[in-house]
This record gives sequence, structure tokens and C-alpha cells, in this order.
Amino acid sequence: MGDEPMHESAEELHRLQELLDRSHARAGRHLRSIITVGRRVSAAELVERLTGMRLLVLATVTTDGRPIAGPVDGIFYRGAFHFGTAADAVRWRHIRARPQVSATHLPGEEFAVTVHGRAVPVDLRAPAGAGLRDTLLEVYVPRYGRDWEKFLDTGTGDQADPRPPVYARIDAERMFTFQMRAPTG
Repeated sequence: MGDEPMHESAEELHRLQELLDRSHARAGRHLRSIITVGRRVSAAELVERLTGMRLLVLATVTTDGRPIAGPVDGIFYRGAFHFGTAADAVRWRHIRARPQVSATHLPGEEFAVTVHGRAVPVDLRAPAGAGLRDTLLEVYVPRYGRDWEKFLDTGTGDQADPRPPVYARIDAERMFTFQMRAPTG
């Protein structure tokens, strides 16, 4: 668990739980045999476990339908994963053309969250993006200092592309959670 606060309302927790239940009900027999009722994570437990930055492996789709996966910083905010990337990144071009994505947070074999859905750009300068921007500052300024806010707003830094990073929310169509006790021995 991170030190950052949770940002989900009661309604967002309810919608997240409905998504988790619907996803599990529609899963195939094999997946349900692994993610049993006792191994599922509730929406309330999930938001407690996903505070702060959580590394995701994000898969996008190429023009010829091939998946390409790579790591991104994931922020679970208001019941959905959000992530940032460079405006000139290959993954961002993929998302702009084909927004279907899958992402997995897998810190170890005892916990996993997988989401399948659409990446929707979030403008951090718009009023609707202000809460996410504040959350990003809560997470990254203690780690990297006040200069991180300048990077977020202007993109100045050591990267080749001086534009600010771009952010997206994954509007989940399916989300699966898994937990088990760590093996002993």
C-alpha cells in the first residue's frame, strides 16, 4: 500500500465492484478456475492496494494487429487506471489510431490486476483533468521534487521531446483481480 490517499467516491466504488463482478461472470471456465471467489479482490480492497504509482505493462495494437507491450507508470484514480507517456511515443500514436489497450499490474505472483478497454486521453489543463493532475503531484513531487511539476506542465527535462507528457484513462470493459497467499518454504 502507498502513502497516498484514495480518491474514489462511494458511487465509483459501486461501479468498480459491478465491473469486477460482471467481468468475472463473463470470464471463461479456465480463468474462473484460477480466479475463484476466495482469490478475487473487492473494489474497496483494490483501491486500498492501488494507491500511489503502480507499474503497469500496457499493450497497444499496431496497424497490422500485433500487440506491443511495455511498462508505464500507472495511477489508479477514481476507479480507473491512468498512465502517462511522451507525446511522440509509438504507444501514443497507436492509442490515437487504435485506442484498444490491455494493462496488467503484477508486482508478484500473489497479486494481479488486469484490465482490457479503451485508452481515453485526459487533458490535465482542463477542469475535468484537474483532480488527476493534483493526484500526480501528490505522487511524484515527494519523489522528484518541485521540478516535477514544471516537467508535468512544460515537458522541459532531459528528454528528446520537450513537450509535456500526455495522459490517458483506461475505460475498462473488463477487469480481473487475483490474490493468494505467498508460497511458504
